This record gives sequence, structure tokens and C-alpha cells, in this order.
Amino acid sequence: MPTAHAAGRESGRATRAREVADSLTRAIHEHRLGPGMKLSEDEVGEIFGVSRTIVRAALQQLAHDQLVTIEPHRGAFVAQPSVREAREVFEARALLEPRTARSAAERATPEDIAILRRHITQEHAALHAGQDGAALRLSGLFHIEIARIADQATIAEFIGQLVSRSSLVIALYWRRRNALCESHAHDALLKALADRDGALAEDLMKGHLLDLLSSLDLREAPGQRRSLKEALGRA
Repeated sequence: MPTAHAAGRESGRATRAREVADSLTRAIHEHRLGPGMKLSEDEVGEIFGVSRTIVRAALQQLAHDQLVTIEPHRGAFVAQPSVREAREVFEARALLEPRTARSAAERATPEDIAILRRHITQEHAALHAGQDGAALRLSGLFHIEIARIADQATIAEFIGQLVSRSSLVIALYWRRRNALCESHAHDALLKALADRDGALAEDLMKGHLLDLLSSLDLREAPGQRRSLKEALGRA
């Protein structure tokens, strides 16, 4: 039976692994870590000042989230979704998110609307600062927040995973970056949610996801080359 000291040490390792996983996830969502980039255990450990045991646990978490692939005798790499996987991700989002937006409109409180409005403000600020990766991450969080407001925990979990995988899809296949600046879809969605107009929210979400899909060039794309320290801002 483990002692309290051993249990505390194990809990600390798990917490640190989650922190490393969260940092890597954010870097992937912001496109600082590109699809296909190798995540060396030694280098990740050096960057974050943790043991290889903690790095392995973090990478296993990312593999579970399908953000990383772990290949025997080769190591861990940022996942590279195929064209088929890219289509499947957006098809699944198109099935789940419009109905979820309708449910969110029926349940949204003034506090929920304020949270969504802050997300949009931060997203616009990132765009104006030329931080496309950060804007895309915030855009994804906006969608996840709508799923939370809908109060459907199982569907919200699925949507969170799909939005996360969408970040890799966009990193590989995005061909119309000015779509970020052109789109006012989130503002329109926010108004529909604030007005408790479920039907309109559902229609707007359908159109928004279709526009996102149309901005992708779904042909096979090469991975990006960049050092791990540069990507994580610790060079």
C-alpha cells in the first residue's frame, strides 16, 4: 500500500505532466508546433525542466487526444491528419454543433453571453496584433464554450476533441487566411444566442462550419520544419 509521501509524489508528477501537456496543446492550437514535428523526450524535458517519465506521461495524454502520434522506435510527432480525417472531423462538427448552438440559445444566461463576448474581444485583439495562431485557438474556445452552455456534457466532450483536432487540420490545409478577418460569424452567433433565437443560432452555425470547410484546400500537404525550442518560445 503506497505511503502518503509516495502518493503525494505521484500526484505531483501527474500534475506536472498535465501542465506540460497543456503547454504543448496550446502550442499546437496556436500553430507554433506544426503537424509532423518531432517531440523529442529529451528536448521537451530540457525545455520544461522535467524528467522523461513526466514527458512520456504528457505525450501519452496528447496521443489520447489525437494531437500526437507515438511511433515505435521513432518517438512522438505532432499528428498529421489525412484528407479523409480532415473531412470526417468537419462532417462530425456539422452534425453536432448546429443543434448544440440551438440548445445553447435556449439556455444562455447573461453571464454566459458576457463570457462569449470576452472571447470575441480577445480573438479580434489577436487578429489585429497579427497573431493568427492565437486567434484560431480563441475561435476554438468560443465553440467549446457554446457546447458548455448547451449543458450536454457528453456532446460537449466530443466537440472539444473535434475542435482540438480541427486546429491540426487548419494548420495543414488552410488556404484562405483572410477568412479570419472576413468572418463576422461569431458576432452573429453571439447576437442569436443573446436573443435566445435557437433556430437562427442553428442556421448560423451550419453556415459558419461550411465556410470554414470551404477555406480548406483538402489535398495532402507537407509538414512544417521548425525547431522545438523556437516553437515553444524558449530558444
